Amino acid sequence: MTEVKQNSQTETLRVSQASLKNWGDLPEGLQTDAIDRNVTVDCSWGRLIFGQTFDDAKTLAETLSQEGDSKRDVAIYVREPHVVLSYAPQSLFLDPSHTFRLDFTHLPEKTETPRRFVIRAAASGDERAVNRLYLGRSMVPVSEGCFNPEKLHSAVQVLLAEETAGTGEIIGVVMSVDHQAAMQDPDNGSSLWALAVDPQAPYPGVGEALVRALAEGRAAAGRSFMDLSVMHDNREAIALYRKLGFEQIPVYTIKRKNPINEKLYIGPAEDARLNIYAQIIVDEARRRGIQVEIEDAEAGLFRLSHGGRSIACRESLSDLTSAVALSRCDDKRLTHRLLEKAGLSQPDQITVTGDQDVADFCARHDRIVVKPARGEQGQGVAVDLRTEEEVNAALRRARELCDSVILEEYVTGQDLRIIVIDEAVAAAAVRRPPSIRGDGERTIKTLIEKLSRRREAATDGESSIPMDDETFRCVRAAGHDMSDVLSKEETITVRRTANLHTGGTIHDVTDILHENLRAAAIKAAQTLWIPVVGMDFVVRNPAEADYAVIEANERPGLANHQPQPTAERFIDLLFPQSMAEFKRKKSNNSERND
Repeated sequence: MTEVKQNSQTETLRVSQASLKNWGDLPEGLQTDAIDRNVTVDCSWGRLIFGQTFDDAKTLAETLSQEGDSKRDVAIYVREPHVVLSYAPQSLFLDPSHTFRLDFTHLPEKTETPRRFVIRAAASGDERAVNRLYLGRSMVPVSEGCFNPEKLHSAVQVLLAEETAGTGEIIGVVMSVDHQAAMQDPDNGSSLWALAVDPQAPYPGVGEALVRALAEGRAAAGRSFMDLSVMHDNREAIALYRKLGFEQIPVYTIKRKNPINEKLYIGPAEDARLNIYAQIIVDEARRRGIQVEIEDAEAGLFRLSHGGRSIACRESLSDLTSAVALSRCDDKRLTHRLLEKAGLSQPDQITVTGDQDVADFCARHDRIVVKPARGEQGQGVAVDLRTEEEVNAALRRARELCDSVILEEYVTGQDLRIIVIDEAVAAAAVRRPPSIRGDGERTIKTLIEKLSRRREAATDGESSIPMDDETFRCVRAAGHDMSDVLSKEETITVRRTANLHTGGTIHDVTDILHENLRAAAIKAAQTLWIPVVGMDFVVRNPAEADYAVIEANERPGLANHQPQPTAERFIDLLFPQSMAEFKRKKSNNSERND
């Protein structure tokens, strides 16, 4: 994965004070003695370029200009960054990140907390799981096989956080470079890079555990400190690093302007108030040179124009979705009837007209779902009701949102959302309801509030757990009250619905989706005559053929399905001519980089 390269015209030498006079002194703490020259380390997502090893600014600028296609190089410890930028002002920029340092003589005290994941070294075959995290965070993926021990340079270490409770999923990754191994660093340092935690991870402390493990390992190997670079406005990450003892130092990084780094050098977006579901589409449109006009940021309304074609959108709902198609999805009763005629498997369903309907349906089914005939984002939905009394209470709550209310047979299994765009599956993900794990100290109410804050932070405010009757009911069904202290390791589900807006998490399963489910989702979209739709299924396993279609969403959240290219497929649908133009521009940029 990594390779340490040296300029063929240079060799290891002792940097004298005289040689620094034309280049500028290093910041305190970065003085060099014996050091390799012009050092770069290939980290698969890009090169880590040690700026202090370059004899002059022009050579460093030229090295940055040789960045590989779809990579993100980082030049750190750059002396006189303004001089480097002067050699390539159109292609380089000063990265708006802070550098923090953890002095290993003041390591924070190790805290022993129960957790349901382990920290281990990455191995060959883990690349795919790591790339799921990187792509979900808009980070550059690593190459296949780069964690092979034979390819992994001794300067680089990669640690993973792996769930131990059932799924075995990789929920966090961090990378480190040993400066001593990379360049004979007289400062005896190391650095941390590419930290990513799954925003859907149900456990707190994943990022902290990875950073601690990395720091303890580097300290045990005899290193003196560990540096990292973090965006200046990433307040959550900066708070974590300060908590662990990192302190800001005057070190700067330079990067090359490319589509990956675009947000860092084009300035603040005028449409900063757009939610994540609208923003992901707007960003993709602008990457392709499509004009964007924000009509109402709060409502997620915008207009896209390109080549004489103009389309209005509200998030993923566009002019291409007809009013009739929208009505087919909006009314869950109509959706059910149409899909039933198409021969798709669905749970039993009735519209409540009187008390006898409730009694008869409860007699037929032991477990029931109540939901408004119209509505979205899981509002008014109550799941897995087992008594007539519970059903009637849920009916009263649902009628506050919609006059017509549906009773539906509860089907056990996993909640699966399949995104269909232009009669093709763009993404598929399993949605899981929020759950909490006890620590023997805090009340259930406190644990729910803490999880809700984490979900809100991970989704830019789009997801939180409401303290409503449905949450209270789920806690009571687990045999508890909100004031109870949950014992250590005890886990309870606090909502039955897996909707993202009410605290659910979403996990990509596109690559393992069974062909029968794929075909059913496409047939449903064709039946509803809708170009973009989120079909909700209940399945035993997304890799198996059995299913039940629950409902259709005419305005699915495309941002929920990263790393799948949902926004790209949406813009392909709206402006098919932009596909070829965008690919041609990327190809031309690649040729200029060669």
